[in-house]
Amino acid sequence: MRAALEKARIPASAVSAWTQPLDARQPTLAVNAARAMNPASVMKVVTTFAALEQFGPERTWTTRYAVSAPIEDGTLVGNLYLIGDGDPVLTYERLWRVLRRLRGLGLKMIDGDIVLDDSALAFPPLDPYAFDGKGLRPYNSNGNGLLMHFNAQELALFPGAKAGDPVRAVIEPPLAGIAVENRIVTSAKVCDSWWRDLDATLDGVHLTLTGSLPASCGPRLWATAPLTPPAFAEALVKSLWLELGGKLRGKVTHGVAPKEAVILIADESPPLGEIVRTMNKWSNNVIARELIAQLGRADPPPPDTMAAGVAAAKQRLKAANIDTTGLVLVNGAGLSREGRVRADTLGAILVRAWQRPWMPEFVASLPILGRDGTTRRRLADSPAAGHAHLKTGTINDVKAIAGYVLDKHGRRHAIVMMVNHPDAGKSGKAQDALIEWVWQGGKR
Repeated sequence: MRAALEKARIPASAVSAWTQPLDARQPTLAVNAARAMNPASVMKVVTTFAALEQFGPERTWTTRYAVSAPIEDGTLVGNLYLIGDGDPVLTYERLWRVLRRLRGLGLKMIDGDIVLDDSALAFPPLDPYAFDGKGLRPYNSNGNGLLMHFNAQELALFPGAKAGDPVRAVIEPPLAGIAVENRIVTSAKVCDSWWRDLDATLDGVHLTLTGSLPASCGPRLWATAPLTPPAFAEALVKSLWLELGGKLRGKVTHGVAPKEAVILIADESPPLGEIVRTMNKWSNNVIARELIAQLGRADPPPPDTMAAGVAAAKQRLKAANIDTTGLVLVNGAGLSREGRVRADTLGAILVRAWQRPWMPEFVASLPILGRDGTTRRRLADSPAAGHAHLKTGTINDVKAIAGYVLDKHGRRHAIVMMVNHPDAGKSGKAQDALIEWVWQGGKR
């Protein structure tokens, strides 16, 4: 590991590492472990622990569809309310299914408005361009009390047979009022980091897709976030309702549902154990923001549920006898230049999680080394492949891992490594060396 760091010209002072067998009382390795460092998306380990500790893996969230007047001869003489519960994984497929059920109940015309009630959670304003200037990338999206489809518009891309051919793009889900112009072309490049050539720009209601996709890649999925979460929800609901043959005399707007509104359908989310798996396998930032905010919910609701959730998460860690000195959680996702956590704090979280009744859900949420998620190609040919569950984190100047390694003797270890340095991106081989050392047994 030291040799790999030296080759990458990364000093030891820019690295923190910590490993410990889960049946031991002291770490096997601790290098700068008490130094708070930026973990990037490894911060989601903290969020996952706090959420499972507070809610349990069986917790679900329910989006309610309610009316303020009866349906008469297929017409709702009033408003339709969609009442959010902060469901982190309300996909457009689920929304389509419920709207279809409303059509099945005989609802054809909404004489009033479709009112979206997102008051369950309150997020501070977020400039999606502030982090890296890529404001239309879904990972920069804010959370919302009625978050829909991760605030992401997916693009199924189909390259042509040769360079210069147009790339076909199928838009999922459709967004009312957004006109898409596809200028993506097929290239002859090698299919490696293909998404780096793709970009999207928004001018008013015109979304322009540019860049290239190598023919050798075959069909790929890409995503943009052209609208803020409230505007995205408005456009999506209107589009799906009209697509299903429904009619709307009013508009899709935002508001608070009256207490006397009658609930027609309640749509329940998957349990938290499944939600954190979706979040961690592919490092979904907007889910992490939602979960942190859920930790801060109260009655009456605080003005900033994310800030309240950060405080609640720290309290959960302290109650579990985990030292939070130096912890700067920010948004729970790790997409921050200010986020900080110590390696020994992450190590303590991993050890405590192993002792909790929800341990299986926690471990299963982490990518399997060389097999799936963000580590599917990492050490795929190593004997350690398939023997580790690891959360990864990468932003400019930061590269980190945290999770569990089952060594070749059948002993399981907690492992953490963070690198904060301009050349952190070159530290992958050093981290791989640490993983394989632990797999060998982690003995000095």
